[in-house]
Formats: sequence, C-alpha cells, structure tokens
Amino acid sequence: MPGTEPGAEQNPDADNESGFDAGSQSRGGRSIPRGRLSRLGVFGRLAGGVAGGVVAEGARRLASGERPRMSDLLLTPANAVRVADQLSHLRGAAMKLGQMVSMDAGDMLPPELATILARLRNDAHHMPPAQLDRVLTAEWGKDWRRRFAHFQAHPVAAASIGQVHRARLPDGRVLAIKVQYPGVKDSIDADVDNVATLLRVSGLLPKELDITRLLGDAKQQLHDEADYIREGEMLERYRALVGDDAGLLVPELEPTLSTPRVLAMEYIDCAPIESLETAPQDIRDTAMERLIRLTLHELLDWRLMQTDPNFANYRWQAETGRIVLLDFGAARAVPQVVADGYRRLLAAGLAGQRDAVRDAAVQAGFLGEAAVVGHRPQIDRMIDVILAEMNQTGPFDFGDRSFVSVLRDEGAAIARDRSTWHIPSADMLFVQRKISGTALLAARLKARVDVRAMVEPYCESNESRTDL
Repeated sequence: MPGTEPGAEQNPDADNESGFDAGSQSRGGRSIPRGRLSRLGVFGRLAGGVAGGVVAEGARRLASGERPRMSDLLLTPANAVRVADQLSHLRGAAMKLGQMVSMDAGDMLPPELATILARLRNDAHHMPPAQLDRVLTAEWGKDWRRRFAHFQAHPVAAASIGQVHRARLPDGRVLAIKVQYPGVKDSIDADVDNVATLLRVSGLLPKELDITRLLGDAKQQLHDEADYIREGEMLERYRALVGDDAGLLVPELEPTLSTPRVLAMEYIDCAPIESLETAPQDIRDTAMERLIRLTLHELLDWRLMQTDPNFANYRWQAETGRIVLLDFGAARAVPQVVADGYRRLLAAGLAGQRDAVRDAAVQAGFLGEAAVVGHRPQIDRMIDVILAEMNQTGPFDFGDRSFVSVLRDEGAAIARDRSTWHIPSADMLFVQRKISGTALLAARLKARVDVRAMVEPYCESNESRTDL
C-alpha cells in the first residue's frame, strides 16, 4: 500500500513501549456513525440542509427576476459542499457512491461542482485511536500490539471503506494495514437505498427510470469491496497476472494478519500518481501508456478488471519508474459479451464508420433505442467528434480538451429528454468507469499516447491475446 511522500512523516519509526504510536492521530479523527439510526440521522440532516439551500437560492433568484429550474437549485456549489461533507462523514457506501459520481461524470460536470465533489476522493476523516483500537482488538485479540515492533496509529491514507496504517514487524518487515471502518459492511444496503431515495425526492432521477436492478448490483459490488478476504485473493491474482512486468508493481499479501475486516500487505514507498504532473513529457507519456495497456489487458485479455480508477489507487515509484497498483476490492470478472461489445465498438471506430459505431453502441447497451430515435442528429454529431479524435495519426494528446465542450453541449440536449434515459448493464457501467477514469488521469497528466496503435491489434482478430 502507499507510503507518504518522502519526508512527509515525522520520525515514523519512533517506538514507544506499547508499539502503538499515537502521534497526532487525534487531528482530523472523527468517529464513524455505525448504527442504522445514527446514519439515517445524517441523511436526514443532509436532506434538510439541501432543501434549505434550494429555498434560499430559489428566493434569491426569484428576487432578481429569474425563473430558476429545480435542477439548477439543487446543483449549487453550496449544496455540493453539504453533500461532500456529510458523505465524507458517513464513509462507506454513501461516500463511495459520491466518489463514483464525481469520477464518472468527469468532464461533463461543471468545473465548480467537479472541484467540490473531488473532495470525496481526497478528503477523509479517520477513526480516532479508541475506535481504531476496538476494531483491531475485535479482529486480532486484545494483545494485538505484541505482534508489532511498531504500529503507527495515525493513518497514512483514509478512503471510503477503510484507512491504512504503517506497521513494522519484529523481523523488520514493513507492512501496510488496511482497517475497515466499523459498521460499513452492515450499512451498505441501507446507505444505497437512502442515496437512491435522496435522488428520487430531489427530482434528479425521473420516476419512470427503474434502477432496482442497478441498485442491487451496486450493493453486491460494495459488499465485495468490504470483504477483505476476497480482496486479498484478487490482489494475489493481479500480482500473478502482472508478473515480472518492469513497469508495474503489485504489493505482496501478508495472509497471517488478514481478516474479513483487516487487510495486511507489503508497504511500498511511493508517491501520488499526480506527482507526475511536473515530470518531463516522456515520463508522463510512458506512465499513461502502461496504464492504458493495462486496461486493454484487463478488458480484452484477462477479462478481469479493477474497476475503481480513483487516482489514489495508482502510485509512482520514482527510483524504479514503476507504477504501484493498489486496492483490488473493486476487481470483477468482465463477461465475454461485454468484452465483445467493446471490441466491436473499437473496430467500428477505427474504421471511421459512424453507422457501425451507432449500431454497436446500441447492441452493446451503451445507447438506448429511444435516444437514437429521438435524438439521432445529436448522437451522430457526437460520434463524428469522437471519430475525428480517434482517427488522428500519431499520439493522442489527452491534454487537448477542446472537443469536450462539444460533447457536453450535445449530451446535455439529449439528457434533458428524460423519457430517453437508459441504464446500461452494471458490468458495462463498471468497465466504462475504469475506462473513463483512466482517460481523466491521462488528461490530468497531459499525456500523449498512440492509443490507436495499441488498440489496432485487438481489432484485427476476434481471438483474445494472452501476452503481456
């Protein structure tokens, strides 16, 4: 798991008698609500705060002579701050869903809202020491401190489902210990239902749209992510698949300390992937080429994909030039039908065939028939923009986002017609989340990658390749 940047920790190996380094862990610590009623209370306060914000903003706009739409009143920066802060406090499924919205919408969100919601990927409260001790005692027993020469109580990372601690064993090995927040697994179903209710009540989701199956798939995915035994197994599978690839690195599992709510693995010193923003162009290009190639392998070779593209799950090891891969709780099998659908889309795109792209998108489940019937001119214009970008010769410049505004404008016109809204399969949504997140990271790093040359071999044959 990730280390902090060099020099970020102050004397991290300074042991005390208990081997439990309390340090400054109380700063930023905040107990995670674990009971159903306490979590429901947070949702209630969130709904009330958002409603109050709607009333205040509506009154302000009416006083200035505007006739505001409800969607405009809901999606204000003030309400986005309320949502981000409360979901960050809840952690678990609620925060995870907020992260997914902020990541998946990508360039399609207004910049102000995207910046605020990005706090859900970067900002995190962690457990205070007493709560952490209770969790570890329940998992390892009351003498758990004796297992370590040193255990740093202040986390080096905190995310939606768990937080990560650095620890040193008596034999000198340094581990990363991911500890799940209490009550997270038990609250998943209720949190997902509560988020869905908020979306319904707010009017952001039309009543005609049936999301029952999608909610069930989301719950199952989140239960999988909260099962650290399963994540440990996925980590080992990825470590074997990556093998001796010189550009990628997966930590080694420590099974003797891993439980359903604690995951122990090799600690790797590395920096945030965003630290590459100031690196030379060739280094940024090489890093993104590796991640794009990895995504192609996952989708079309292995048919096993880590579907959470949160930037924190990629780290950079400057001294070796390798990318460290983390967090395999969201790893899932890719059905053959989904892989084949993407292959047909890519082949049609590389051939520059607009009609074939549109047909493949409908067949794969990207697009609904109603949207094509009702908005074919807009859809065709979007496809033409994508084809023009796809079929440029040489490296694709992810830093050039001039085409995004065109897609946003055309997409917004279609999205306003709620009668044509369509939900792809959960398998496709999770795969697309990984692809979109990878593209967002490439844009963040302003990378230039010859994606066409990487994709072409996959479209020349229907046979899956197995080489790395």
